[in-house]
Amino acid sequence: MAATDSIILRGVKVHNLKGIDLDVPLNKLIVVTGVSGSGKSSLAFDTLYAEGQRRYIESLSSYARQFLERMDKPDADTIEGIPPAIAIQQKGAAKNPRSTVATVTEIFDFLRVLFARIGTVHCLQCGQPVLRDTIDGMIADLSKEPQGTRALVTFAWPRERNLASLKKDGFTRAVAAGAIVDLDAAVKRTGPLDILVDRITLGVDERDRLADSLEMGLKRGDGRVLVRTVHGPDEGGREFPFSEKLECKTCRVAADDPYPNLFSFNSPHGACPECHGFGDLAVVDEDKVVPDTSKSLEQGAVEPWTKPLSKGMQKELLAEARRRRIPTNVPFRDLRKEHQRFVFEGGDGYYGVKGFFDWLQSKKYKVQVRVLLSRYRKYVACPACAKTRLNARALSVRIKGLNIGEVVRMTVREASEFFDRLRLEPFERQVADKLVQEVRGRLKFLLEVGLDYIALDRMTFTLSGGEAQRINLAAALSASLVGTLFVLDEPSIGLHPRDNHRLVQILESLRDIGNTVVVVEHDSDIVRAAEYVIDMGPRAGEAGGEVVFSGPWPNFLRSKDSLTAQYVRGEKEIALPAARRSSKSYLEIRDAHKHNLKHIDVRIPLGIFTCVTGVSGSGKSTLLHDVLYQGFEGVADNGFGEIRGRDKVHKVIMVDQSPLSASPRSIPATYTKAMDGIRDLFSQTREAKLMGFRPGYFSFNTAGGRCEDCKGAGVQVVEMQFLSDVSLVCDACKGKRFKKDILEVRWNGRNIDEILGLSVTEACLFFAGRSEITKKLYPLVEVGLGYLKLGQPTTTLSGGELQRIKLAYHLVHEKWKRTLYLFDEPTIGLHPNDVAVLLRSFQKLVNEGHTVVVIEHNLDVVKSADHVIDLGPEGGEAGGRVVAQGTPERVAQSRVSITARYLKESLGRANGGQKAAQREKKTGLRGRAASRPSE
Repeated sequence: MAATDSIILRGVKVHNLKGIDLDVPLNKLIVVTGVSGSGKSSLAFDTLYAEGQRRYIESLSSYARQFLERMDKPDADTIEGIPPAIAIQQKGAAKNPRSTVATVTEIFDFLRVLFARIGTVHCLQCGQPVLRDTIDGMIADLSKEPQGTRALVTFAWPRERNLASLKKDGFTRAVAAGAIVDLDAAVKRTGPLDILVDRITLGVDERDRLADSLEMGLKRGDGRVLVRTVHGPDEGGREFPFSEKLECKTCRVAADDPYPNLFSFNSPHGACPECHGFGDLAVVDEDKVVPDTSKSLEQGAVEPWTKPLSKGMQKELLAEARRRRIPTNVPFRDLRKEHQRFVFEGGDGYYGVKGFFDWLQSKKYKVQVRVLLSRYRKYVACPACAKTRLNARALSVRIKGLNIGEVVRMTVREASEFFDRLRLEPFERQVADKLVQEVRGRLKFLLEVGLDYIALDRMTFTLSGGEAQRINLAAALSASLVGTLFVLDEPSIGLHPRDNHRLVQILESLRDIGNTVVVVEHDSDIVRAAEYVIDMGPRAGEAGGEVVFSGPWPNFLRSKDSLTAQYVRGEKEIALPAARRSSKSYLEIRDAHKHNLKHIDVRIPLGIFTCVTGVSGSGKSTLLHDVLYQGFEGVADNGFGEIRGRDKVHKVIMVDQSPLSASPRSIPATYTKAMDGIRDLFSQTREAKLMGFRPGYFSFNTAGGRCEDCKGAGVQVVEMQFLSDVSLVCDACKGKRFKKDILEVRWNGRNIDEILGLSVTEACLFFAGRSEITKKLYPLVEVGLGYLKLGQPTTTLSGGELQRIKLAYHLVHEKWKRTLYLFDEPTIGLHPNDVAVLLRSFQKLVNEGHTVVVIEHNLDVVKSADHVIDLGPEGGEAGGRVVAQGTPERVAQSRVSITARYLKESLGRANGGQKAAQREKKTGLRGRAASRPSE
């Protein structure tokens, strides 16, 4: 391959990469695959993306660089031919509450300009359209009068202004009290003064003369002109008030021309004055202020006033209550409504609970006050803007009867249909056609990545990692960048199998316009779409970091060494369970109606393995997280009728996609609490006792035994101003994190630094006989993480590793019987081989008497479940119903379930594979098809 056609990597040693050499072709769709922890992310993100982004940033001016995040230089001998890079990762979106789907995709920016250009302003008082009159429109209105009608064209003139300029310009007559008089005579009269521009006979005089007279009237009348018609000497006439300004014809109230900033909730011009553009208001949550209504006022029913610093408020409350004869020794719930209102709202000089919180609001510059406020507040939709975030002026502008708030409240599909139906007038087409096309294009990309159910005003921090990644992918497509390296991290996350082909089309479109697309992926549909495959391995951690295969797709299929290729060819397959469990005990959710759930009743069998499936947006996360988990924990009390069978479950544990910690000081040994036992062991050695070293001395997070030069980090960061910061190994401890005398303390021949350098599997062998340590580490081995180093920062772990380390933690620390475990897409980042390990952990939990419920699209997991609950049939408002439920085989027979067709195919492959394996076992043929009988 020519050097100009590829990115040349030589001697890459990032994380666990073993000095690999690789040529990555440009302008291709490339899939990087391999078992979890094999080095895929190290290659794709920490090498390709990091170097592409770093070089691009360093090519900018020093002024521009100070505003951009600086990337570390990858550890490699040579990297050549790399283009500017963009990463689209599975990390959750920004936590900024002002960031929405519409703003991230720039749809909102185009909508703001669109409404400013062709939106119709409506009167804030009467709601009627406020239109500007044109000369052609004025003439058209006047032409409806009978031919020969006499008309007077006039404009209003304030009496306080001098008439001299009018006389100079040739105006000699005025209309006062309905009569035409000389200007000098008009001054002596009272009442409004209208200057006569011309006397016209409609339908007889030339059109140009009427147009000229109207233009003159508008010019001298400050944009307004009045035309009076006279039908005859004894007949009355009509008045036609015209204005080239925006002005309500009914209320005579003027309006301003709309402009883009008027529609921005981030600008004071457009933001709602009540909620300041957030859409929600923070109010005192009365249920949190009085959490236990069985308590009386004397017993401290008002919870914030039971704190030591608020005893004065409690005394004042009791004094006021006694003065007003409000009982202080009866339960709060038994007080009369007006007495309860008085406690909260006060009156007659008493501030009440709300007055107290208003006073705290003025002190919110103090951290402790902000913490206190957050503890007793909740957010409600702003009544002023109805959660649209915009002020009344912005919402008074409409296109086809809808304001911008109503448009962004639509789902992607609804908005797409609205703009497809939108027909512009010829003038509107000239000024807005390109804007409409841009909006349609961006909505089309969102539809293609399977986000038709997402509302445009949805805040980005409420999106799942997969949804946020696909929105960023759609935004990248809309930008039409070329000559760029796009690095994507499992874009199929959260996608139902039926949507994978559309994702492939998007990736191919990105490549076809002149980009290089590198995708870290395990989904077989995405892997099959690759032109070039890089398979990392052969195993994970220190046993990985090598390129097992790199080359075109046809060659990959023939690879004998690649574990991934064996799964793709069907030689390896996750086997079906020997039998499906059943249950006679259930947890029942009644009348679930949160978000898009359609008042459904769901029975979750206990003591078995259940999988919740359905297309994206069908209501899976809402059912499990927002209803079942939050309802069981008492966090949410709405969105469902009741949850029956709570007494059958001792504890509910939610294992979601959130990161463990943002700190590089978090390591597997500390997260699993195994480090506690290790520190105790070292503190009990003879050397430690002689030196007075307590357990805390063997922690790099606290002062005492850690190296104080690097504060236990092992490296020192040198700021290089506008270049990337440089991390240098600490000179004092040589990267070992601890002081020299701490490192001299040994247990069984190893010091604390050497212990942290062990893998989990090695540590289990080294600490054999020390159950207080091994029982916390062994679950990591069970979930396939035995290769991790005890001291490896959790920030370097992949998504799949993070999910499994959480599972291991719960296996160690949760000893409740009859626990309900809830998992949200636990196979993220997992190779099929890792999925098999994860399934064994699930089956172990169930065998111990627990219940496992997972949200999953991975068909290997679905086919392995005892029970399946399929939601749908579609996403958004077209979802939220139970489409099918039962064993995987039963669900696969459903005619209305979208999941059924794909599940049926997966079950068929698994059954075929098992039968083939049985034949091989009988005939002794393995790894090849059975030969034909000899002739």
